[in-house]
Amino acid sequence: MPVIIPSALPARATLEAENVFVMTRGRAGHQDIRPLRIAIVNLMPTKIHTETQLLRLLGSTPLQVEITLLRMGSHDSRNTSSAHLDSFYATFDEVSAHKFDGLVVTGAPVERLEFEEVDYWPELCDLLDWSRHNVFSTLHVCWGAQAALYRHHGIPKYPLPEKVSGVFEHRVRRPGEPILAGFDETFLAPHSRHTEVRADDLRSAEGLVLLADSDEAGVYLAASRDGRQVFVTGHPEYDRHTLAVEYERDRAVDPATEPPRHYYPDDDPARPPLMTWRSHSYLLYANWLNHAVYQRTPFSVAAIPAELPPAAD
Repeated sequence: MPVIIPSALPARATLEAENVFVMTRGRAGHQDIRPLRIAIVNLMPTKIHTETQLLRLLGSTPLQVEITLLRMGSHDSRNTSSAHLDSFYATFDEVSAHKFDGLVVTGAPVERLEFEEVDYWPELCDLLDWSRHNVFSTLHVCWGAQAALYRHHGIPKYPLPEKVSGVFEHRVRRPGEPILAGFDETFLAPHSRHTEVRADDLRSAEGLVLLADSDEAGVYLAASRDGRQVFVTGHPEYDRHTLAVEYERDRAVDPATEPPRHYYPDDDPARPPLMTWRSHSYLLYANWLNHAVYQRTPFSVAAIPAELPPAAD
């Protein structure tokens, strides 16, 4: 089944070329199916690229998914044209009266700032608080996961001595969890960040469970016990060359930048990287859509219950 997007969205041509089933809203309106309403808060500077990455994963299941793209109205994007944003994005204020089956909050290149120093932090706090009562399940990615853990549970982020960049092996900690259905006991996933959250903080927080971690990269996947909050500290959506592009960008600033670990064959940046994390990335998003959203959300999206506790002070 398709992911439903505007017909003119640039990601459409790329996804169709990859045989990802996309459908325009006009065609979807003729089908007697209630699609899942999924919003994406896209905080990444390369918004068009991130759209394609996420829609590729969200469009890989048998479920019909209607996408709403959101941006921060309090932040001026310098890397995406205003024409694109005006055509395809809504602000939080424009959707705050609605409810959604699912929400994805992306990462952002602001992790070395204190949360309160981010210019759109007050607006994002409002959105995160709103999501607890108006979204059935939210998937938070990288800095988005750190921001939500801090806002909802008071869990801090810690600076790392050096950037964690590469593709790392992870262990499944709770194999019986539905969101890990079909996962191997160990699996690969990309990370790209300067800060971390710590397992001990997650274990001591009420209502959270650690689902997967890595000896090298630390915490990867955690969730609330009711499945309505999921936190992914890595970037499962990354394409084959995303880490390479980041590496070249960082190396242009600092020639001593180390290449991403376990990414290039034999750690040789002169060789094309291998795509070793795709299957588990698809599986993670499919499990989230199926087990955390589709099988549990009310048929009427307006009936989504507000059962989560208030945000941490």
